[in-house]
Formats: sequence, structure tokens, C-alpha cells
Amino acid sequence: MKMIVAIVRPEAFEDVKQALFNAKVTKMTVSHVKGCGQQMGYTECYRGTVTEVNLLNKIRFEICVNDEYVKTTVDAIMEAARTGNIGDGKIFVLPIEECYRIRTGEEGSEAIG
Repeated sequence: MKMIVAIVRPEAFEDVKQALFNAKVTKMTVSHVKGCGQQMGYTECYRGTVTEVNLLNKIRFEICVNDEYVKTTVDAIMEAARTGNIGDGKIFVLPIEECYRIRTGEEGSEAIG
């Protein structure tokens, strides 16, 4: 069992979500987050005051899958989110020790579905 965490551009949200559904990956948690990486932010001028914005809006997908779905899930995200520019995002694959479905009491890979 693995947890896949993907941080992508906000404008890639619909494309990534659709790519995941097309790959039969339908269970996910999505959050609006702020962060910075190689993009380093930008400066803007508001009413004569220059402000440096270095935390940019991003979308965070958290997806738990059984081991056989890891490559399918990562490939779907990469294909949908890639523009070739700095700031496209990152994907992290983390091990999951255990999983429980609260409703039924199922454990392990059955609980992930």
C-alpha cells in the first residue's frame, strides 16, 4: 500500500482529476495549499508598494492505492500536470503501514479498495 502525494499547479486541477478518473483512480483527497520551489515566487506592485510573493497557490492530491496501482496513478498525474515549465509540481510516493475502513472495520489492502 502506498500514499501518493502530488503537488500541482491550480490550473492543472481539472486535467489531473480527469486523468485519474480515466485511469480508474477515484478515491482522493484534494487540498488548496501554498508553497514555493524553483519558481521562487514573483513581485507585484500594489498602490506603489512592491511586494514579494514567494508562496504560490498549489493543489495537493493525496491518493492511497494498492501497490499495483502506483505506476498507473503516477503516470496519469504526470501526463496531465506536465507543461514543461518550472513549477509543474512534485509527486511523492510514501509507504503506508496500515489502513482501516471505519464503516466496515476492514483492514489493509481491502480497506483501501
